[in-house]
Amino acid sequence: MAAAMPALAAATEVARLPFLGYNTWNRYGCDINETLIVETAQAMKDLGLQDLGYNYVNLDDCWSLKNRSADGRLVPDPIKFPSGIANLSSVIHGMGFKLGIYGDAGYGTCAGYPGSFGYEQVDAETWAGWGVKLLKYDNCYIPEDRVVKGNVRSRYIRMRDALNNVAEQSGADPIVYSLCPWGWDAVWEWGKEVGQSWRTTGDINPWWGSLASIINRNSFITAYADFGAHNDLDMLQIGNGNLTVAEAQSHFTAWAFMKSPLLIGTDMSALAPEFLEVLSNQEIIEINQDPVYGKSISPFRWGINPDWTWNETHPAQYWSGQSQNGTIVMLINTLDTPATLFFNLTESPWLLDGYEYAVRDLWAHKELGYALRNWTQELPPHGVAALLMHDPIEEPADTWPLCAEWFQCSLPNLTRLGL
Repeated sequence: MAAAMPALAAATEVARLPFLGYNTWNRYGCDINETLIVETAQAMKDLGLQDLGYNYVNLDDCWSLKNRSADGRLVPDPIKFPSGIANLSSVIHGMGFKLGIYGDAGYGTCAGYPGSFGYEQVDAETWAGWGVKLLKYDNCYIPEDRVVKGNVRSRYIRMRDALNNVAEQSGADPIVYSLCPWGWDAVWEWGKEVGQSWRTTGDINPWWGSLASIINRNSFITAYADFGAHNDLDMLQIGNGNLTVAEAQSHFTAWAFMKSPLLIGTDMSALAPEFLEVLSNQEIIEINQDPVYGKSISPFRWGINPDWTWNETHPAQYWSGQSQNGTIVMLINTLDTPATLFFNLTESPWLLDGYEYAVRDLWAHKELGYALRNWTQELPPHGVAALLMHDPIEEPADTWPLCAEWFQCSLPNLTRLGL
């Protein structure tokens, strides 16, 4: 227990809020180089995304050579990165960003480059020496049981300890530690003791079915997200594949409101204006970056299915949570056709009986009036409503019925109403 305490303390200070930025994998896979990275960072600046908080630029797999150096160190690919990672880090930091990098808790990375198992300390020293500020740590090429003599958690703890050792020796903040064990071994149960974020599923794909599946899985583990402890729903696919604008809005809203890291992963030079608008929604980003409430939204009703139903096609549709400016509500139409979603305000634990609420649409960026007792929303296929319910006022004295929910509604003399 004593050995875990420094990491617990660090988790509350490092990456207290979900990190925002860019990752190369979804769009480029192994086809990366230093020119691409610098051009992507410049595009992030030019498009105004850096000003909105997207401040990490992260290399994914395939940045190194296939073999370590004679002294056991990772070597940047000299063709892809002729100036080296340390120089790239300096350039990226000079542009106002932070550089992130990729590693693996096994013998090799998922693309077959050197992993860090058995080299945790030397790799942590190498990355820190290059000025790296974030590590995405994958889970491929796992050593056999008799070598590990542990489990997924223990392999990730090895790198946690190395990162903390390097930080303690240098006096610098630890590198942000982004675990990527794909939801194995119930990582949400122990991730906060080890890093600051943890992948909860396998890899995301740029189509609706993948998004719905990830939303479904995460609907059951929302309680684990908090400051310095983030369920990672995987990198954004906005701008990739054939996602509609409505689907992209649902994607961004769900990821942001569940307090996932938000990492763009598309070709910034070809990003369509409608998808840039999605990624640039400041009102949605402000919920993700709320300094007062670190908890994720959670479902208050599933909708199509009975509550607590596992359904990768039709996940929970009715969600709410707290923010510094009021109660946030997310409604998702999981159908392939337009739908009308209706709920009573008191179904959410954060909306109070006896009040009506001003309603702000965080996608239309306008006030919609007041909600009294309930709310109805028309949504396109796979569309979303992102609502802020705020500034409650007492409902009119003549509001009828006397209770929004008749069950057990009573007068002081124990007369039950609505029977």
